[in-house]
Amino acid sequence: MKIARPNPDEFAPYYDQYISRVKSDDPVKELSKDRKELVKLFAPLKKKQLKYRYATGKWSPKEILGHIIDAERVFCYRAMRFARNDKTELPGFDENSFATENRADKLKLKSLLAEYVAVRNASIAFFKNLNEEELMRTGVANGKTMSVRALLYVIAGHQKHHLGVIRERYLNPDYKMAATNE
Repeated sequence: MKIARPNPDEFAPYYDQYISRVKSDDPVKELSKDRKELVKLFAPLKKKQLKYRYATGKWSPKEILGHIIDAERVFCYRAMRFARNDKTELPGFDENSFATENRADKLKLKSLLAEYVAVRNASIAFFKNLNEEELMRTGVANGKTMSVRALLYVIAGHQKHHLGVIRERYLNPDYKMAATNE
């Protein structure tokens, strides 16, 4: 399902860090592919790896997974409201508070992965059913105008961003050595 990359006027500049990570013009297919990639990355991790923090105040990989789940829910909810032509301005959300309150570090990885797959499957089903007009609709969230298709690209790119952080700062032994020697 080819969906053109959103124009810069369809999202706040902050979101380009996520949108630019999506290389395909089929972001729904990317969501499906990336679902498998995330599960494959997390499934073999040991308890110690899942709770590791490379610095004080940083999230653990399990908390990052919880954040990916929560953020996808929020972004998809925004997309649904905008696609349905709801003009009500939506509030922002405090991702740090969500990460603290979702208790991801206390949950079993199997449970978190099942929740992630359910959320991702719901997102895929939602975006697959949108037509061109709905994808182009916009709304305001956190004081910024955003299109539905931009939110789709954000969801795909947001996960790519966080998996990159996990690979670099949590699973890369060279980074761990540098972080502990500072």
